[in-house]
This record gives sequence, C-alpha cells and structure tokens, in this order.
Amino acid sequence: MKPGTLVRLALAGTRSDTVRVALTGLSAGLATLAYLAALTVIVIPTVEDGGGRVSPQYRHALIAEAGLRPGVVVVLVLLTVPVLALAGQCALLGAPSRDRRLSAIRLAGASPGQAIAIAATETGLASVLGTVVGLGAYFGGREFLHRPDADGRLPLPTDVVPPVWWIAAVCVGIPVVAMLFAVLQLRRVAVTPFGVVRRVRTRAPLPWPGALIVVGLIATATVVPLSRQLEGDPEESGALLLVVLLCGLGCATIGVVTGTGWISYRTGWLMHRFGRRPATLLAARRLMADPWSGSRTLAALLACLVFGGGAAGVRSSFATDFEAERLAAQRSDPSGVIIEPRDTDFYFGAFNLVNIAIGVGLVIAAGGLIVALAESIVSRRRAYAALVATGVPRSTLAKAVMWQSLVPAAAGIVVALAVGAALSQSLFGDEVEREGIVLEVPVPVDDLALLGAGAVAAVLAVVGVGLLFLRASTALEELRV
Repeated sequence: MKPGTLVRLALAGTRSDTVRVALTGLSAGLATLAYLAALTVIVIPTVEDGGGRVSPQYRHALIAEAGLRPGVVVVLVLLTVPVLALAGQCALLGAPSRDRRLSAIRLAGASPGQAIAIAATETGLASVLGTVVGLGAYFGGREFLHRPDADGRLPLPTDVVPPVWWIAAVCVGIPVVAMLFAVLQLRRVAVTPFGVVRRVRTRAPLPWPGALIVVGLIATATVVPLSRQLEGDPEESGALLLVVLLCGLGCATIGVVTGTGWISYRTGWLMHRFGRRPATLLAARRLMADPWSGSRTLAALLACLVFGGGAAGVRSSFATDFEAERLAAQRSDPSGVIIEPRDTDFYFGAFNLVNIAIGVGLVIAAGGLIVALAESIVSRRRAYAALVATGVPRSTLAKAVMWQSLVPAAAGIVVALAVGAALSQSLFGDEVEREGIVLEVPVPVDDLALLGAGAVAAVLAVVGVGLLFLRASTALEELRV
C-alpha cells in the first residue's frame, strides 16, 4: 500500500472519527507541553551559594533552589499520566464504526497488517499534529511569559531551552508510543472481510495486583534505611534511591489500577448475589461480563488519587515535624541558645501547588471518564434499544449505568487513597523526633476524605453527562444499527 493511500484511508471516516482524531491530538499536545516543561526545569543552570546550589535569576524558590526542582519535575511528569490516559480513552471513541470501516477495507482486498497499519497511522498522524501544536505553544509561551521584574528575576525558566535532541526525542517519542498503543488496542480485534471479531477473556480476574501493592510498599519502606547504608557517594546513592522509590511508587500504582478488574468482578458478584432490583442485576451482570473496563476507564483517576493520598501523608508528616520543632524551640539548652523554628509558609505553599496539580489531573481524568462512558453507551445502543423494546424503562437503564460506574469507582477510590497514605507512611515513618520530643504522625483523614469526596463527585458528574447520550441511544430505530 502506497504511503499516500495509507494516509488517505487513515483520515477517512465519520464525525466520530474526526472527534477522535482531534481529542487524540489535544492529548498529545498537552503531554508535549508537560514533558518539555519538565526538561526545561532539568537543564536550569545553578551556582554555588553557601554550600548549596541555587539559581538566583528566578523569583520562586521551587525553581531557584536546586534541591526542590526534582519535585517540580516529578509533578510535571505525573501530570502526563491522566493526559496519556485521556488519549487512550479518546482512541476508543467511535471504535465500532472504525472497525466496520476497516472490515470494508479488508473486503476490498487489504491484508490484516494493512488494516492495523491504517488504524495506527490515524493515531500517529493525530499525535504528530498535536505534538507540533504543543511544540509551538511551548516556544510561543516562552516569549509571552518572559517578563523579568525590576531586579531582572524571572517568574519561570524562560531563559533556558532543553537540548535539541531532547526536544526531538519528545516530539518523536509521543507519536510512536501512541501508534504502539493503537496496535496494542487491536490485539484482541480480528478485522475480517465479513465483520469484526473481538476476542474476550472469560476467566475471572485474579487478586494478583495486591502483590504489586505489597511490593511497592516494601520498596518504599527500604528507601530510608538504604540511604543510611549508602552515605559514601551521594551521586550514586541518590540515583539508586530514586530508582527504588520510583519502582515502589510504580508497582503500587499499577497494582491499584489493575486491581480494579478484580474489585469490579467481586462487587458485581455481590450485587448479583444479593441485589433484587432490575437495575442492580443489570449492572452486576455487566460488571461480571467486563470487569476490566474499570481498569481502563479509571486508570488516570486512581493514579491521581494514589499521588494525592501520598501528598496528603507527606504534608501531615511535615506538619508534625514542624510542630515538634516548634515545641523544641520553646526549650533552651544549658548554653542559653534558643532553637528557632523554620518558616513553614514556603513548604506549605509548595504543597498547595502540588494540590493544584492533583486537581488539574482529576479534571483531565474526569474528561477521560466522560469519553469512556459516552462511548460505552453509544457502542451498546442496540442492546439498550432491545431492552427498551422488551419493556425495560429508560430510568432502570439509567440506574444500571449509574451503579455500574459508581460501585467499582468508589471501591477503587478508597483503595487508591489508602495505598497513597500507606506509601507516605512507609517512606517517612509514623513518628517524628526532634530534640527529645516524639510526636506521632496522624493519618490525614480530613484531606483524604476531601479527595475522596471530590473524586466521587467527579464520577457522579461524569455519569450525569453520560446519561445524556442514553436517551438517543435507546431509540427503537437503533435496533437496525
């Protein structure tokens, strides 16, 4: 197949295909901006100042102090998690009609590999377009935000640019990863000249993700003892500790996300066992038939909540440490020297920025949930129309959709917040000691409850928006789709 023909077939389609391409491009552009911003923070030059390394040309301490910049980089990279998950959800938008179009192309003589290449090319072109727009927004934003104050200090690092090959790696890597993801999505779809066959798993999920959570907690708990054993070479020990910490966080997060399949299946089984209302039974059967749907649709939301729960635990640990330091400051040693407490406004200001980043991530994750729920309703419109034709009220279907979305989400939210708080406790411990004063680090129940309530409210709002598609998808005319 010639490249021109491949591109023309990849760009053909209906309005749903156009929306899918636009949303995929938007996600790629946002991811490009986040990665380039993180690389910019990494390449900020520093100078020696009193034994520490600083960048005095910036106003904000989060950027000016070299020791705090890794946290900024981690936050920017973690922001790409919900963005990439949104791209994955957008790739499923209009998938049935796309698969039927690929089936028609197969009927015209295309091979299975060519059909997959068409789908991958569509995703790749959308990602390339979004990456180019993101790259333009990055360089345009640098010019717009370059506003030094009277002292010549900058609010953002608009005076440095990452190396060209780093920028090229981001601009090439995002479309390539998107194309590989598109091919991965089609691994269970066999596009034949006579239709689309989907290979589904019939075995119930196993609770093996719990082992990943345990491994993540153990790895995180070894960071502090390992740092005490590796005090010889700060550079090598710092790199090793960072790898151990990231592996621990990654294992725990993956365990929470993939464990949603097991949670969905078990909650569906319980609802089917003890439920008596039609809506409950319909939702239960759907959860048992496709328990992995929760892992796909809730991935970004749960990843944000793991990070949010961990951030709440770290904030509680710092607050307890500051309180212990304040109590110690009230004491005087025999020499008469009074211990002065630190200024905590800077640290809590940094935590507030982290909370803002978590909020942005939750909003992006909610957008992915809307796309996933709308696509789920539209793709099953024939089944819903058949239920309405047999006498099932639309209100019952709406309740079933609500139960199907809310029950696994609520359970996953609780698990994600608990794992995040446990990660912070395993990293910093449950006690703080300062000058002989020992305080127990409290569990940030209020912060965790606020995060959980916000996530549940987001899921309810998503369900409300998704139900707008239900009435149109249950028209009796849909029986002929």
